[in-house]
Amino acid sequence: MASFAESASEFRIGIVAGEASGDLLGSQLIAALRAIRPGIRFEGIGGPRMEAAGMDIWYPLEKLAVRGYVEVLRHYLEIVGIRNSIGRRFLGNPPDLFIGIDAPDFNLSLEEKLKRGGVPTVHYVSPSIWMWRRERMAKIKRAVDRVLTLFPFEAPLYAGAGVDAVYVGHPLNDMLELIPRGEAAREKLKLSPTAPIFTLMPGSRRSEIEHMADLFISAAGLISRRLPEAHFLVPLATRETRDMFENALYRNDAAGLPLTIMFGHSHEAMAASDAVLVASGTATLEAAILGRPMVIAYRMPPASYWLLKGKGYLPYYGLPNILCGKFVVPEFIQDDATPANLAQAMLNLYLDPLVRERLARKFSDLGASLGRNSANQAANAVVGVIENHRAVRR
Repeated sequence: MASFAESASEFRIGIVAGEASGDLLGSQLIAALRAIRPGIRFEGIGGPRMEAAGMDIWYPLEKLAVRGYVEVLRHYLEIVGIRNSIGRRFLGNPPDLFIGIDAPDFNLSLEEKLKRGGVPTVHYVSPSIWMWRRERMAKIKRAVDRVLTLFPFEAPLYAGAGVDAVYVGHPLNDMLELIPRGEAAREKLKLSPTAPIFTLMPGSRRSEIEHMADLFISAAGLISRRLPEAHFLVPLATRETRDMFENALYRNDAAGLPLTIMFGHSHEAMAASDAVLVASGTATLEAAILGRPMVIAYRMPPASYWLLKGKGYLPYYGLPNILCGKFVVPEFIQDDATPANLAQAMLNLYLDPLVRERLARKFSDLGASLGRNSANQAANAVVGVIENHRAVRR
């Protein structure tokens, strides 16, 4: 029988990605799979990057980009309706493989249904079973043929539970390798080579801006009082989040804050800064790989926080702390996330070069542990599932 790359028949892969980070992973994976087999078709739920890579988008991923228990409940009927529709469509005309990219609450149920219907399934990005909701392991075992993990410690957890998992590495290492750092980054952004530069990263979702913008602006105001020469960069991904942040500036009477709002360019902004104030999420890992000191903060609706708090296994939220197994950067969550706490922690980092040097060494080691060529590794792991499934059907 011909290999996956050599087969002459048309080949279809269903994909569902649930947010911007999944759109990026999906676009890279599509490109890597098409390098193996150019004529392959992709269809399902994705974002603009996946569409540009040639995927047929049935629903935009913004339909699924909802965070927190309370927020999900508001959109529950629409989300379930989309999942049922996708399931019926894939079972009515089964793809040769299905890949769920992150979004475990949506994808695992869909994967379980498709696997029962004879469709091989891959889940790309391990759910945070090491952080909370470990009971999902049983469902993962029922739902997927293979899990692709981003972090090296995850695959052994699955092996112990009898789940096929392959460590493929984190794409951020490859993405950020060519980003200029320090003085070169400042020169590219036309920033002062000597002024204190701080980057504010209040989140990419509407709900995050709602809960974090006022907090970050107030913290920046306190920093500015102590360091009048300081300048703040705020990279935002969409017109909507930019408008929301600008409204928060006026609401806090902070229109005069020495601040530049940027469309995108978050990596360049972080690389140019002395320290980053960042909402907990993937951006914390980006800052670490770029070697930037950071303070991590997060706020969410009280009801969502109350529901999540009792499910956690670890004492930290930020990925750099989780991956290092200890608090290497400060975190301020919910009620502890006050302007005074955030401003003082940022100033502490800026005023202590020894701490910054120690963090740079720690982050260099962390980045080295995350591998390279992750998209190609993921594509090869996917091809392995396809070949195994074909062998069983012979």
